[in-house]
Amino acid sequence: MQACINGATTRPYPLEEDLEAAGAAGFPLVEIWAGKLQTYLSGHSVTDLRRALQGAGLGIAAICPYRLQCFGDWRQGLAAVERAAALAAELGGPPLLVCPDAPDAAEAGLDALARAGERARVYAEAAGRCGVRLAIEPLGGHRFVPGPREAMALIEAAGSPVQLGLMMDTFHYYKSGVPAEDVAAVPAERWVILHVNDCPPEPAARLLRDADRLYPGEGVLPLVVTLRHFRDIGFTGAASVEVFRPAYWELPIQEINRRAHAAVSGILQAVNGEAARS
Repeated sequence: MQACINGATTRPYPLEEDLEAAGAAGFPLVEIWAGKLQTYLSGHSVTDLRRALQGAGLGIAAICPYRLQCFGDWRQGLAAVERAAALAAELGGPPLLVCPDAPDAAEAGLDALARAGERARVYAEAAGRCGVRLAIEPLGGHRFVPGPREAMALIEAAGSPVQLGLMMDTFHYYKSGVPAEDVAAVPAERWVILHVNDCPPEPAARLLRDADRLYPGEGVLPLVVTLRHFRDIGFTGAASVEVFRPAYWELPIQEINRRAHAAVSGILQAVNGEAARS
């Protein structure tokens, strides 16, 4: 697995500073925040971005977030993903992280999953035409896709296209109370990227907010045990730090990156240490 940092972790800073600081901290990969990318491209070209990435020694693990909008005016979400997939193709084809929506009362019912699957298949086909995968992100406490079991049901309802994958966010899975067996049930080839975050103890995990997130290793989540599973199934992708903590955002961007890199690297070293002893 490779250390990575998500643009949300440095939310107030622009993309050009994200890249410079991530490269200086030693990250090999970045997740580019979509809003920052849009702002950057208003004054720069894709060629400029490729040069900046090369100069910082960085690859792109994903671009995020986008909506997997399967209900309501779903074609609006599809158009946004089509544009993002075309851009991703110009950047070497990194995956797009997509957050699912949920049916309202009018669209809920036994056929909601089937209809969502049909529309997710259209998203997958659109991304696939650009050579890009979509990573579905289950969200903590979500009404429709709170965990990997529901995400896999959606993928299966879409006909299991190879372009649809899954990501794990340790914070969201904890908030949704996802059992380890649900993670283990996902086929290895479906995993696209991991978000490795921590959080403080909270008797009612559902009450945790994004602002409660901590750097990996500073909270109560069993991150080494969790990542050991991914090591064992041969996952070699990004272990990305995505922390929405306002107190962290007040720090200089170099300090944010330094702390994030030290935190996730410490977890990965512990995982590799377990491997050496097994």
